[in-house]
Amino acid sequence: MASGYKYIEAIEKRAGLLGICIAVMVSIGGLAEITPLFMKAHSQEAPAGVKPYDALRLAGRDIYVREGCYLCHSQMIRAQRFEVQRYGEHSVASESVYDRPHQWGSKRTGPDLARIGGKYSDEWQRMHLLAPRTLVPESNMPNYPWLENAGIDGGDIQARMRVLRRLGDPYTDADIADAATAVQGKTELDAIVAYLQGLGTLNVDTSAPPAAGTPAASGQP
Repeated sequence: MASGYKYIEAIEKRAGLLGICIAVMVSIGGLAEITPLFMKAHSQEAPAGVKPYDALRLAGRDIYVREGCYLCHSQMIRAQRFEVQRYGEHSVASESVYDRPHQWGSKRTGPDLARIGGKYSDEWQRMHLLAPRTLVPESNMPNYPWLENAGIDGGDIQARMRVLRRLGDPYTDADIADAATAVQGKTELDAIVAYLQGLGTLNVDTSAPPAAGTPAASGQP
């Protein structure tokens, strides 16, 4: 015991050596925590009903990230009663299997958007992005007027889809070939509205019944 304490004392008296030992132990502990989660995330299979983003929604998702929408809106409903009563069925990892990066987070300056799809009309979404306070007077969300006139580069979307296919998204050659046509004449506003309207409707596991206690299961709107 005494000899063991001698080594501990020697380390404690040498700041550099102590720092190195701390870094090693923190690294080992971090790897033990992160590695299983990392491996599980990469083995996640897409369930029935969850498909990769089509060309227009892919453009919209990237605009959503570019404009920093995730800084005020999460897409992660927690498995707690007050959460599911307000937002709907709690989020699961399989919903975000094609998200790079995923939009879970925890910051909620604005409401969670995991189930926003179909809750409002396309026109409501457009107006809310262009001038939020015309619909929600107390909103502190900024206006995004430039989205209405900004076009979408079809070639850029095709390039992104090719990269995503290398990462595992099941895009076909036909999907990529048709992408430029799908976004032709569309604006960035069209794209982000399409993205929002798909959340909670086009990325949900349709093979599993709604969780007990959620609005979907209880018939609540």
